[in-house]
Amino acid sequence: MRIELDGRVLEQVADPLAGRSSAGLAHQQSLVAERLRQPPRLRGLAGSVDSFDRHEQAGHRSEATIARHMKAVVTGGAGFIGSNLVDALLERGDEVVIVDNLTTGKRENVEQALANGARLVEADIRDGQALRDLFEEVRPGVVFHFAAQIDVRRSVADTPLDAMINVVGTINVLEAALAVGARVVNSSTGGAIYGEGKIIPAPEDHPAEPEAPYGQSKFAAEGYLELYRRLHGLSTVSLRYGNVYGPRQDPLGEAGVIAIFCGKLIDGTKPKVFGDGKQTRDYVFVGDVVAANLAAGDSQATGSFNIGTGKQTSVLDLVEALRAHADGDFEPEMAPERPGEVQHIALDYTRAREELGFEPKVGLDEGLEITLESVRKR
Repeated sequence: MRIELDGRVLEQVADPLAGRSSAGLAHQQSLVAERLRQPPRLRGLAGSVDSFDRHEQAGHRSEATIARHMKAVVTGGAGFIGSNLVDALLERGDEVVIVDNLTTGKRENVEQALANGARLVEADIRDGQALRDLFEEVRPGVVFHFAAQIDVRRSVADTPLDAMINVVGTINVLEAALAVGARVVNSSTGGAIYGEGKIIPAPEDHPAEPEAPYGQSKFAAEGYLELYRRLHGLSTVSLRYGNVYGPRQDPLGEAGVIAIFCGKLIDGTKPKVFGDGKQTRDYVFVGDVVAANLAAGDSQATGSFNIGTGKQTSVLDLVEALRAHADGDFEPEMAPERPGEVQHIALDYTRAREELGFEPKVGLDEGLEITLESVRKR
């Protein structure tokens, strides 16, 4: 989720359980991924706690249902990924505080969450005092940090702003979390940090060679999480995502090619493909990313973890997959190659599987159908 913070913040409050087993976390992830792929609740993935409650009523007291009444702060919680996580936290019974300046986050993404008991605080992660005051009041057990500047082109045009939000803003989150002893789960990026894939799928120790200030600022933020862990003993972990897609991604934005292509298909217009369209990415469904966050928050794992599928999919592959859902022609409009664009990347998630019990559950075809349906209902 992108946030171009202007003077307010994005936050939420969640408390983790330590020492979860990989098997238990994998089971929890399966429940969350199953819920997020259900078409009836796609208009916001908000809504009820019924999938977890039915599981519990059936006599299956999973760790997901035992983990009740924790406190979580989610910065950037009104955005694409953050708001989906908010729903999952509420669904399992957590107390949630959303912090978002609503610059790019949308109130409509959290309306159901607010009705279900979440609290929205409009603030900016660059305002360290506001964060410290809020964390002192709420005293969260875990902070899920999504608030960021994610526009690659803007990071080039205004590098100081990018660093102020993604680096200094993250330090402010860490300082506030340190004061109350909260665990921090940081949302990061794989492809933007690794640059052109020299090893595919790329492991976490792949050379970090960002090709834009955005990737550099996210890598620097990860470094501060590790520093606070070593220097202060703060519990921190970073999740490096592939290309996340799914419900609530903006089809009118400049990021998120799947949502953009779904919007084009619905409008009956041509999708724009830059270069030869053979560029590959690792597309991971938002429900799987939510499950990874829950697992990370409930663990004591540290360091950086890739969250992806390990599979490469080209832009032309996406066009072809969506063509089956078009009423008419869905031929791409070819455009010149964009300078500096990474050509090929995918993420090796072996470490996340072994230490967090993470496994992507939603395949691309199913994820495309869910995303297309959600865009139709906007």
